Amino acid sequence: MFGPLRRSAPWAGAAALILAGALSAGAVAAAEQPDQGALPDPTLSVARAYEFLDARVDEFCDGDGHCLPRSYQGGFFTTPTWDFTPSFVYDDALVVIAYTARGLPDDIRRARTIGDTFLFLQDNDPIGDGRTRASYEPHGIRQGRVEITGPGTFTGNQAWVGMALARLFHATGDQKYLDGAVQVAQWIQTNTADTVRAPYGYTGGQLEDGTSLVWKSTEHNTDIAGFFSQLAQLTGDTVWADRAAIAANFVTAMQAADGHVDTGTLLDGSTVNTYPVPLDAQTWSYLGTGDARYGAALDWTLAHLIATDGPYSGPSISGTDVSKVWFEGSGHLALSLKLRAGQGDAASAESLLAGIRLAQRDAPNGDGKGIVATSTDGLDSGFGDLYYASLHTGTTAWYLLAAAGDNPFALPAD
Repeated sequence: MFGPLRRSAPWAGAAALILAGALSAGAVAAAEQPDQGALPDPTLSVARAYEFLDARVDEFCDGDGHCLPRSYQGGFFTTPTWDFTPSFVYDDALVVIAYTARGLPDDIRRARTIGDTFLFLQDNDPIGDGRTRASYEPHGIRQGRVEITGPGTFTGNQAWVGMALARLFHATGDQKYLDGAVQVAQWIQTNTADTVRAPYGYTGGQLEDGTSLVWKSTEHNTDIAGFFSQLAQLTGDTVWADRAAIAANFVTAMQAADGHVDTGTLLDGSTVNTYPVPLDAQTWSYLGTGDARYGAALDWTLAHLIATDGPYSGPSISGTDVSKVWFEGSGHLALSLKLRAGQGDAASAESLLAGIRLAQRDAPNGDGKGIVATSTDGLDSGFGDLYYASLHTGTTAWYLLAAAGDNPFALPAD
């Protein structure tokens, strides 16, 4: 199946090489939940999550102020014979945005070290046309060089790097970050815009050899809608708003009659790909466009994608496997419900956040600070990769954004 090439999944091929139903919104709130009195105070929980990110960011830095945190640690990814350290730019972008959400001086300093690394990666890419790649080796950054571990240039990843740079410009006023964001946007527009095959939108990006990925992803187009809207706001150039509308209209075309949003298209760029149905197409369509029509997608999620795994309850990654909780998804579902603020949404969002705090305290391979990606190992995304109960910067950042009520697809109100 042609999927969105998920941003931070340790893809099945790479792992193999290295290694040789239904709950309503009310039911989520009413389901058995952890004893709140036994869990850390939410404020303390957030502080500990930031401590986890601080340690990851500070681990791999060079002498010029470039830092790049490893994405995963512990469990499946850290054994006596293997330590998986690559840093996925999607995760790094979330870390930047989570730091700007709290905005303490050290938060902004650390966010800038990652943003400066993004600019360094752009400037030192072998092709050098404004792109970044899916992932890098932070050991290389610590030695002052670029070591690419995921050479693909996927459209959604580019948009997330762009949103992180846009946030940094918004937070600091430093023009270099906006310039970098515009370079990313121009790469997306030049290499992925499709206004020939309806529904119009943006294709998946490029492989290492320059081969274009000609399907279109709902996830990617949602990312672009949010990113280009931010650029329109920051630059005052309405062309970015027009392009954001193209991406948003593609997302609209992917919404099914029952409210859920499909994953995108097949190779022809027009035929809807109906399997699997991923969580982020539901939550991000709401967050990325701000369109109330995607409230129906949130309701569909609560009815079809909620998993229970031991003491944990929350969304899975797609309809392929609803046996385990995907805590990253718990974060963006909680944030979506918080922002929608409909009847029962606040209680459901708090229930999801309480489940994340329980995982922070008790999940396998945890450290009491960061958040693991899944409740147990081996969650099948349906897109050809598995997720594991290992500490994850992206999941931790989504928790922090949900706790703060900060939508990464939109710039904070001044």
